Amino acid sequence: MEIRESEEMYLETILLLKMQKSVVRSVDIVDKLDYAKSSVSRGVNLLKERGFITFGSSGEISLTESGQKRAEEVFERHKVITAAFVKMGAPRDTAEDNACRIEHVITGDLFEIIKKFANG
Repeated sequence: MEIRESEEMYLETILLLKMQKSVVRSVDIVDKLDYAKSSVSRGVNLLKERGFITFGSSGEISLTESGQKRAEEVFERHKVITAAFVKMGAPRDTAEDNACRIEHVITGDLFEIIKKFANG
């Protein structure tokens, strides 16, 4: 299933919020990303339709198995690309900002090359 960059970003954000707190709601995503409530509402509803998240009875968001897997893949790309940029001499904040953009568009082949570099 093809996944859009924005969907990946929402999944990664949900994963990161889950690491910080036990319950994640749409308002937490709004606060974290500084997006309009309407944008986040559309985004999470699309994730639900695509089977990546579910909503609990009080609005809490949970990642499905496929949502968790995809979020972890995006987060791994973020960490590895950031580490590679830092290893090349980039300041951490610059590395983080750029990794955030690149993680959604990089091919699997190039990611594996960067991963070898970062871990080598």
